[in-house]
Formats: sequence, C-alpha cells, structure tokens
Amino acid sequence: MKICLVTETYWPEVNGVAMTLQRWMLGLVKRGHDIHLVTPHHPARVRSAEFVSITTTPGVPLPNYTDVYFGLPAGRRLRKLLAVMQPDIVYVATEGPLGWSAVKAANRVGIPVVTGFHTNFHTYLAHYSLQFLRGVVQRHLVSMHNQAQCTLVPTNEQQAVLHNMGIPSVAVVGRGVDVQMFSGSKRCDALRDRWGVAADDPVLLSVGRVAPEKNLQLLLNAYTELRAQYPRLKLVVVGDGPALEQLRKEHPDVICPGILTGDHLATYYASADVFVFTSLTETFGNVVLEAMASRLAVVAFDYAAARLHIHPSVNGLLAAMNDDTKFISQVRMLLENPSLVSKLRADASHYAATQSWDNVVRQLDGVLARYTASRSYAIKESVI
Repeated sequence: MKICLVTETYWPEVNGVAMTLQRWMLGLVKRGHDIHLVTPHHPARVRSAEFVSITTTPGVPLPNYTDVYFGLPAGRRLRKLLAVMQPDIVYVATEGPLGWSAVKAANRVGIPVVTGFHTNFHTYLAHYSLQFLRGVVQRHLVSMHNQAQCTLVPTNEQQAVLHNMGIPSVAVVGRGVDVQMFSGSKRCDALRDRWGVAADDPVLLSVGRVAPEKNLQLLLNAYTELRAQYPRLKLVVVGDGPALEQLRKEHPDVICPGILTGDHLATYYASADVFVFTSLTETFGNVVLEAMASRLAVVAFDYAAARLHIHPSVNGLLAAMNDDTKFISQVRMLLENPSLVSKLRADASHYAATQSWDNVVRQLDGVLARYTASRSYAIKESVI
C-alpha cells in the first residue's frame, strides 16, 4: 500500500501519540508499504523521519508546550499532494487544523481516509477551567471522525466511548511495547545512588506530561502522605509540561530530570520499584506497558491500558475510577509488602514480553487494507 500519514505530532516530540506513530510507521515500512508523512515543520523532524518521504507544512508551537507544533490549515496544498501522489489511503492521526484539512482533502479527492482517536482532548478542558467548551470540542471531534471511513482506537473500552459520542465506525488497534528497549536488566545501582536511595529503599516512578490533566495532584498527595510513614521513600517524575517548574519549586525532594528518551529513559524505569499512574484522561497509556516490561509493580486506575493488561494482584494493582483513597492504599500495600512487589514485578515482565509491536502492526495493516480494497474511482483534476 501507498499510505499518506498526516499528524501534528511526531518524533522528536515525546508523547504517546508520537511514539505510537513512529512504531506503526517503522512496522509498516518493514512490511513493504510506502509511507509519506505530512506534518508541521519542526527543526529535527526530517532527521527523525528519514526512512519515509516527508512533506512539512506551516505550524506554530502550542502555548506552554513550545516543543509541540500544531499545523495550520492546508487544504489546497493537501489536495494537490494527494492528486499527484495518489495514495491508496490517508491516515489522519490528530484532530487539529492540519488533520481537519487532511480529512476534507481526502474526501474531496476521493481517497479513503481513516482517522485515529489518540487523545481525549474534550476531557482535558476541566483541568484548564475550559469546561464550558466541552460541547463545542466534542461536536468538532464527532464531525471530523464521522467524515472518515473508520476511526481507530486502542481498546474496546474506548470504542464504546466513541459509539456513545455518536461515532459509529470504530475499529480497535492495540498497542505494543519494545521489550528490547524496556527491560528490568537495565536496573542501575549507580543511578539509585545518585537518587540517594539504598538497595532496599522504595522508589516510586511517574512518566508522562507534567500537567494538571495527568492527575498530578493525586500523585503528590500520595507521595506526601506515604513519605510521612516511610521517610526513605523517593519519588521520581520523568517528563516535561506546564506544571514542572512549580513541582520543582514546591517539592525539591522530588527528582525531576525532565524529558528522557531511549536507553536513558529505560534505565530510569528499571531502576525504580513501583510505577504510579494517576492519569484519568488517557485513551491508552503506553507507559503502563513500558513500566511492566521494565519489571515494575504498577498501580493504576481501572481503565484504558491498565484495565486491558493488568490482572489485579497478579501483575499489578488497580483502583476503581476516581477512588483516590483506594489508589493510595494500593501503593501503601506495596510499601508494606516487599514480597508482593517482587511477585508483581516478575509477573509484569513476563506478561509484557507477549505484547510485541509486530502483532499490533499486523492488525493495523489489516484494517487499512480493508478500506483500501474498497477504492474504485479515479482522481479527477477538477478537485485541485
């Protein structure tokens, strides 16, 4: 297949969407497909996408996230590109101005278009005092995705959410984890020494955007409450975001290295003991599988990736949605029971080894092929 992939986020931006798309593209290229990437201009973008052809469009950085660009509308340019390129299918990963332009351009030119629902933007608004915009944003999302032949989500749970929103054509394509990159074998005593912890001191780890929509306050509340009982407890928060500087200022005892990638990130994962995932706004949460592959005991809420992959008291612990008290008690249970931590860590690592990206890409390939096969028209010059 010749696939045109349109996204407003891609590597070197560090987030779950960018990482997932990179894994998908690498896998699809490995399977013999030809991919053309359309994305806003970014200084490092061309180097990071050298294994595919690329078209960059005008973009501007997001407020408070200057490393993340969103694309400006580019309908006419996209129509010309698609008419000349004649891809078999267009995949639109993001719902910003560029993504919206791509959906309309593909429909205008007559090319099947599949969209991705990677982020629950409409649920973020309450964390920024913008709840009054939820209806408008949700209507935009529904309108855009209903102009595609199909929308991809990572879980059956998210599929049901979209059905309830009024988006009927939804397919599930899961997520995987690179167990060569993320492994308990990368545990590093020297790093733990730099953290100021002994071999048997417990370390809590959080990886993700440092922002209100990630339920950051619960993470800090849990740490503060539990540290009063376990003074050797250490919290490490990996990531960047609008709340990072305030976190560093108000909690100087918390280790905040900023964004980490590659082996550096994998070493931080493996050198901790318990992964605390407090977010309630994910469509999936790739970090859950990364933590499990890194041989961590995971505590999370019972939804998204955690619901799909964690079997309670077998390879992790779950708390009911929005039950902060239960969440903290689950973390406390691990601090009180090191033998349980050891069991969960071992079982989590064994489970993660079964969740390869190859299987996910094979599933994605099948979904895209299904909609490509229905194409039976010719591109007309009049659409340009």
